[in-house]
Amino acid sequence: MRLLKLVPDDTNIDFLRWRKVASFMSFFLVAVSIALVAVKGLNLGVDFVGGQSVRVEFTQGMPPIDEIREKVGDIGLGEATIQQFGSDKAVSIRTALPDGDKSAAERAGQQLVSGIQKAFPTAKTGSVETVSGKVSGELIRTGAISLGLAILGISIYIWIRFEWQFGVGALGRLFHEVSLTFGLFAVTQMQFDLNSVAALLTIVGYSLNDTIVVYDRIRENLKKYRKMEIVPLLNLSINETLSRTVMTTVAMVLALGMLLLFGPDVIFGFTAAMLFGVFIGGYSSVLMSTPVLVWLKVGPHSFVPRTTAGMDGGERVERKDDGAVV
Repeated sequence: MRLLKLVPDDTNIDFLRWRKVASFMSFFLVAVSIALVAVKGLNLGVDFVGGQSVRVEFTQGMPPIDEIREKVGDIGLGEATIQQFGSDKAVSIRTALPDGDKSAAERAGQQLVSGIQKAFPTAKTGSVETVSGKVSGELIRTGAISLGLAILGISIYIWIRFEWQFGVGALGRLFHEVSLTFGLFAVTQMQFDLNSVAALLTIVGYSLNDTIVVYDRIRENLKKYRKMEIVPLLNLSINETLSRTVMTTVAMVLALGMLLLFGPDVIFGFTAAMLFGVFIGGYSSVLMSTPVLVWLKVGPHSFVPRTTAGMDGGERVERKDDGAVV
């Protein structure tokens, strides 16, 4: 029985031929993503802005958003933020926290649910989520710190594991993927909550795994083909790992696609971000992380063994990579 192969064994595609166009497109998309976040902002969930949120599902067709906003406004809890949630029959209704203690928040939550049920008798309401402003501020700080430390730690690890040029390439790739994912949330106005932060951290981890596979093959070829020019060597390394990259991407897309279509609405944002990150990760593996090595002039000299004096006065060879000391 023949094994399924999505990529032939003898591929010889000149990927780096398009490195300038791909780099320009990447820089442009990153700039657009940053601008979208700055201008449109993120639709922050109750985890980050504080307040009370309840999910409402309309079993007999959803009325217009303006009608829902008017009915919720009549409840007397102030202006509400209404966002379509997952399907075309569900919305998330968010209101500000009332002044007072915990009991005041509980009474406001009960008032919100009873008012919705009175205005829309056939609608199904979920439980009320309440987050104070202090807690939401702490969540923003810890989420940003976690994301920043993850990116920095991965870059330092690759720097030590390979060479500083590889660390710069990994840092650029991670910044590229995280920025575009933020742009996705800004342009679609999907709710950005703690699940979204988890998706970003998962994308960072996925990128690390893919980056190390490609960079490890580049390092092996740098030691194996010391007289080969850097651009043909990078193309060779990408082609040699292309089958693994394509198979991993296809497997992830199939799993996440099914989860996006049939999974629960509560993880819709997480799944959509992950699916987008996998697509961007496949592109970055080929056309984002490797051109940096050309511009930073990585070459076989990066892994030349060093000669030091031994205890007996003779010479001893130390390898900068993971090879044994001779």
